[in-house]
Amino acid sequence: MNNRFQLAAAFAVSTAFALPAAHAEKLTITVTHELDAARPSETITVPWSEVNRALPGALLQKIAVRDAAGKLLPYQVTNVAPQAKDPENRGIAYGDLIFQHDFKAGEKSATFIVEKTETVSPPFPTKVFARYVQERLDDFAWENDKVAHRTYGPALGAPAPAGSGKEVLVTSGNDIWFKRVPYPIVDRWYNKGHDHYHVDQGEGMDMYNVGRTLGAGGTGIWDGSKIAKANNYAKWKVLANGPVRAIFELSYDAFDAAGTQVSEVRRFTVDAGHWFDRVESTFTFTGPQQLNAVVGLNKTPSDKGQDPRIATDRVAAEGSLRQWVTQKSNDAFGVAVVVPTAQGAGSDQANDFVIAPVTSGKPLTYYVGAAWSRAGEITSKEAWQQQVALTAARAKAPVKVALAVTK
Repeated sequence: MNNRFQLAAAFAVSTAFALPAAHAEKLTITVTHELDAARPSETITVPWSEVNRALPGALLQKIAVRDAAGKLLPYQVTNVAPQAKDPENRGIAYGDLIFQHDFKAGEKSATFIVEKTETVSPPFPTKVFARYVQERLDDFAWENDKVAHRTYGPALGAPAPAGSGKEVLVTSGNDIWFKRVPYPIVDRWYNKGHDHYHVDQGEGMDMYNVGRTLGAGGTGIWDGSKIAKANNYAKWKVLANGPVRAIFELSYDAFDAAGTQVSEVRRFTVDAGHWFDRVESTFTFTGPQQLNAVVGLNKTPSDKGQDPRIATDRVAAEGSLRQWVTQKSNDAFGVAVVVPTAQGAGSDQANDFVIAPVTSGKPLTYYVGAAWSRAGEITSKEAWQQQVALTAARAKAPVKVALAVTK
């Protein structure tokens, strides 16, 4: 997955890789960007093949990544799209080296050093997490240190046997679990039992309403009059799981979109320190050259009894659709999607959405985010709008990575 902004996954990176095939003691990584704004928790990715070229034999557990001041940085090495198998244990089979940097406002360049070490690097605390939750009717849940989400699987969508009392919900929409703490809560909340996480006990709560809508950033196909969308996800796959980035895919069975059978795979990239996740939805279909996909928000996302005041607006230049929801007793929250290729917008009875053209087999990239005022970081509609705008700006101006070998 390229650098993303995240919001850092959020960002596909423009890279300049031109390493000579030479042995070296250090790999110098220079990262630049064009924005004047701060870019906290910017995720930097470097193909491991380039690390291995610069530092032959480097192993994921025996390297150090340092910033310009010499500070050791947490890092992650993925096995997404590995370069090759590694039967001789020469360190050639990994995917990407990943780490983060907080760019201050006006700081447009930063330099890092990667070195081999003799000792094993300690594990870093994880800030991201994704897992299949079989014990809760096939939920799939994910989180970082800012916000958590979940979506619904086959067991929840299956008909209830007579007399079982099993819950049934058919939707491919996304749910939100609003957090007040930076540490992982997904397992803790599931272990509490289904009812407990609907009440804020100091860590946050599930107060978002999905129902049969698109929820927070769900997708579908728009035919000009109605949305056709998938049912609950059918398959899942975790590709990376921290400490800096989690990547997973959810696959959806084909559904009918005005006579065209469409299937979908959503790849989520969840980075530490970001309010937004990057999503790539790949729709597969035959017949039309293009279809119009939608990415949307539930019009009525608040719990019952909260008498919400919902401010919804769209900024075409950002490709964004934003909500700020003020509630009676559960404080306020923001939800938004950013779709850089959006070419329009619309609504139906249940959802507001932006519209973007899609081609079969080519991913549609967008960003889905949320924040709760009770967490204490984003406490007003204006602050949320600024965060959405920053997400859009970072997506349009990805960081650039240049590598150099030094002896």
